Amino acid sequence: MNIFSIFLMAGGLVLFLSGMHFMGTNLSRLSGGRLERILKRLTSSPLRAVFLGACVTAVIQSSSAATVMVVGFVNSGIMTLHQAVGIIMGANIGTTITSWILSLAGMESGNFFVRMLRPDSFAPVLGVLGICLYLFSKKGKKKNVGGILLGFAVLMTGMEAMSGAAAPLKDIPSFTNLFLMFSNPVMGMLMGALLTAVIQSSSASVGILQALCATGAVSYASAIPIIMGQNIGTCATAMLSASRSGKNAKRAAFIHLYFNLIGTMLFMMVFYGLHRIQPFAFMERSADATGIAAVHSIFNIAMTAVLFPMGGVLEKLARLTVRDGKEQEIGFGHIIAHSAKRP
Repeated sequence: MNIFSIFLMAGGLVLFLSGMHFMGTNLSRLSGGRLERILKRLTSSPLRAVFLGACVTAVIQSSSAATVMVVGFVNSGIMTLHQAVGIIMGANIGTTITSWILSLAGMESGNFFVRMLRPDSFAPVLGVLGICLYLFSKKGKKKNVGGILLGFAVLMTGMEAMSGAAAPLKDIPSFTNLFLMFSNPVMGMLMGALLTAVIQSSSASVGILQALCATGAVSYASAIPIIMGQNIGTCATAMLSASRSGKNAKRAAFIHLYFNLIGTMLFMMVFYGLHRIQPFAFMERSADATGIAAVHSIFNIAMTAVLFPMGGVLEKLARLTVRDGKEQEIGFGHIIAHSAKRP
């Protein structure tokens, strides 16, 4: 692997993130704000909020975007902190859809219809259709549909570019040894968290991991901790978006962080505790894209199921972290008094 392979990997990542953003933007435009209004109305029941969070995140393919949206609603007072908890939990389930879509790229078959299910087969077709609609349609809705198709095609092209750039790595022993280092679960978790925090997208970091798995150099023992860490790293976007917002927005971001931190720690303790008692045979096998998608889904669904009854506890933790200060208790009275002192 040379410098040009690194350029190709970086270019693929740029296309992946750009396609995801372009697709999400056009989906929002096509909805005409309906996604936001639905989120506001359908969060009275925690279970419905989880389901809604999962669906919205599956549509926009970004748990970071969904969580930032929730932080914005909480900050503006449209949504209460209690309503936000379920959507934040559901966002972790919805984001697993991307990894399943990407795993289709690994299917091998001579059957025409099976081959057409592969994203590298149908993505160019969608791209051509999308660019035609986007460039030549005068109506806004058709243009947005074209943008959605074009965004998906760009996303998948980026994924293919990353996979192609990573392919030569299987012949480099130093790279293989590097990933074998992360069979240490804690180091693997930290690596996954750092990577996701830097690129601010768990979907993209899972996509990178799936591309690297195509080399055959990454075992499940290395991949599983990285997947766990990715859930922690994705909290960086919400924390950044809430940094200059009100107290309830900060609390929503901390709920997201605590949910992922506690869930990851619990999962690691249970999983590696059982592995120590009875070692899992699959841990030393080479991971593939489908296996990564399965682990990602099982981890997030299990984490949500376990922590769902603890929504109130997470809310209390967030309130303890971001306390009401004197400035909030004084409120507008302080502003009026301060203004009265001015000449």
